[in-house]
Amino acid sequence: MTCIIIEDEIPAQNILKNFLGKLPNMELKGVFQAAIEAHSFLKNETVDLVFLDINLPDISGIDFIKTIKNPPAIIMTTAYPDYAAESFALETIVDYLVKPFSFDRFIKAINKAENFIQKPEITSEENTTEILFLNVDKTHHKIIINDILYIESDRNYITVVTKTQKLSYIDSLKNWVEKLPESSFIQIHKSYVINRRFVDKIAGNEIYVSGNRLPVGRTYKQELLSKLKIG
Repeated sequence: MTCIIIEDEIPAQNILKNFLGKLPNMELKGVFQAAIEAHSFLKNETVDLVFLDINLPDISGIDFIKTIKNPPAIIMTTAYPDYAAESFALETIVDYLVKPFSFDRFIKAINKAENFIQKPEITSEENTTEILFLNVDKTHHKIIINDILYIESDRNYITVVTKTQKLSYIDSLKNWVEKLPESSFIQIHKSYVINRRFVDKIAGNEIYVSGNRLPVGRTYKQELLSKLKIG
């Protein structure tokens, strides 16, 4: 994924460059202190992602976005959280980093950007499996695939966990792995498959998925890090 940084503070530039340097699949194509310089660059070059400070010397980051035709995915960076509501109203902004931010928080923003960028490519795949009905206790429950947080296996039972419900019934994790879209779901343990969209952070051999702490198996960790673009 290619990106540029538009940031007038050198320390903030260095933090972003340091974090990006830890991700082998990220290519930094330019660093700019002013929006005017970046605008000239984007007239002739395309990138997947822009790290954009809101408070720039010549024009605000939000106003700058409005000058770009077909803007790329954008992660806003600022020391002032007051602009969050206004910036999220612009559809190409995928996340909002308030300085100072941690590497874990940075990774979460990168994942959001990646999902945003890949969305057009996986639409057809997701549409074929967007909705399932699970027969649990003689009742057919509607499940939207994209709303699944994770799936847990316990012997012969599967528990499908969303933000609003937990449904358990007889099935195997293997069956779920085969029918879930690989672009969104990752097996992290012999007993768990997660939805990458809801990953909050990774700490050692544990992963947090929408506030739920789950174990990461040693044999699955490298593939997990690779799919999340963590070097």
